[in-house]
Amino acid sequence: MAVKKETTKAPSLKKRVAAKKTKASESKEEVVVLNPTELAIKTIVEAIQDKKGKNICSLDLTNIGTSICDHFVICNADSTPAVLAIADNIEEEMIVKCNTKVLRQQGKENAFWIIMDFSDIVVHIFQTEYREFYRLEDLWADAVKKTYEDEE
Repeated sequence: MAVKKETTKAPSLKKRVAAKKTKASESKEEVVVLNPTELAIKTIVEAIQDKKGKNICSLDLTNIGTSICDHFVICNADSTPAVLAIADNIEEEMIVKCNTKVLRQQGKENAFWIIMDFSDIVVHIFQTEYREFYRLEDLWADAVKKTYEDEE
């Protein structure tokens, strides 16, 4: 008695690749790869949001030839302790997530306006009244501005 074997043809390589692409595009998780600057800005913004910073924005200064850095990140808070907490959190998160230390910082002694220099990114943390007075966004009006939602 002979046993009859059924043979099925394996799908071609093109069909297998197309099936994998379809499955990958159907998945809900999307992997986004950030360059180091984007990762640093994201880290800074999240650190600000964690400490309830307000009116967060970033300015892309790369197309402005006279700027000393590529990006500003600006925010404000209503009190001295809040401004200090934001600055401390940014410093810690940048070390942990980006392996980057602040190169220079100014303003912690009075916490009206703290400036943190990460080379290509400079962070400005204001008390609210000082931000309204200095209006950095207006001084750099030619820059591309991106705003971030305040976390409730």
